[in-house]
Amino acid sequence: MARIDPDEIQAALAKVEDPEIHRPITDLGMVKSVDIDGDRVRIGIYLTVSGCPMKDTITQRVTLAVGSVRGVKHVDVDLDVMSDAQRKAMREKLQGGAEREIPFTKPGNRTHVYAITSGKGGVGKSSVTVNLAVAMAAQGMTVGIVDADIYGHSVPGLLGITTPPTVVEGMIMPSEAFGVRAISMLPFKPGGSTEPVAFRGPMLHRALQQFLTDVWWGDLDVLLLDLPPGTGDIAISTGQLLPGSKLVVVTTPQAAAADVAVRSGMLAGATHQVVAGVIENMSGFPCPHCGEPIDLFGMGGGARVAEQLSAGLNSTVPLLGRVPFDPRLREGGDTGQPLVLAHPDAPASVELRSLAEQLGSKPRGLVGQPLGLSPNSR
Repeated sequence: MARIDPDEIQAALAKVEDPEIHRPITDLGMVKSVDIDGDRVRIGIYLTVSGCPMKDTITQRVTLAVGSVRGVKHVDVDLDVMSDAQRKAMREKLQGGAEREIPFTKPGNRTHVYAITSGKGGVGKSSVTVNLAVAMAAQGMTVGIVDADIYGHSVPGLLGITTPPTVVEGMIMPSEAFGVRAISMLPFKPGGSTEPVAFRGPMLHRALQQFLTDVWWGDLDVLLLDLPPGTGDIAISTGQLLPGSKLVVVTTPQAAAADVAVRSGMLAGATHQVVAGVIENMSGFPCPHCGEPIDLFGMGGGARVAEQLSAGLNSTVPLLGRVPFDPRLREGGDTGQPLVLAHPDAPASVELRSLAEQLGSKPRGLVGQPLGLSPNSR
């Protein structure tokens, strides 16, 4: 019988990632012990908190990794819970000292940050945001969503998320679905989805700030913020907290919706942000019977918004794309099954994937980024 090499066991454990933090469990201090007895290996694992919702996943990953080592026939996983001191040490390792910063404003950060905005509600902004995020994740990007609509939060439902985030020493592990990490006000309300959020301006700002500083996002390629409609507190706070973020304006083809959407984009002039482009949602679609185009909500709203923003902001604001109307987009939101996965061949899904690729592959400039430079006095 081949003797089991302890170094190979450690190497196998180093390949096991915590499903919430996305770091090797060996780096996080989660490996308590390794005992080898013949062809049987017993692994002690520290969970971050008691009742960790991912304990079964961690157990399965450890069992599979260690079981693949030469000579191992049996794997036993014993679970324990970190002490307060261990949790504090882990948080400090991940986030640094007591002072918490917004990671997306640090010099050299390469995360694309897009604030998805609209002038009015009902244009499908949240559905577009979620489907963009899921499409990006399917394309291999690491993606996060901040449900910044504190009052009207809908992202958890659209993603089918039902489990609350895990909190470790004040550090929040965002819930995840379809490869997308998401944070929302919903799990922090004792009364559930029907409980209203009675926040005024300063509290809204603080809530958004906590979503950015207290959440462990890891290394994201793209962060999307689902903003509330209009140009209120959250929209202004986004420009203050994330000066490098770009706006994506969502409208419908209807002229009335387009006129309101222009105002949400024009806010970029006051917050010194860039408008990455305009998405027209609920665009025309072919009749299922005769094939003739049906413009259910009018025509030309997206182009109108892009043209007026380009003139008003004295910059080129492109129409990124037109998402055809599809009732299954709404149905997927109600069931927590994003359209881009449930019906990948639908014209709306094809357009959303194209938009996701455009936004995810855009080169990031230096506008709004802190460069860590100081003037050289003479």
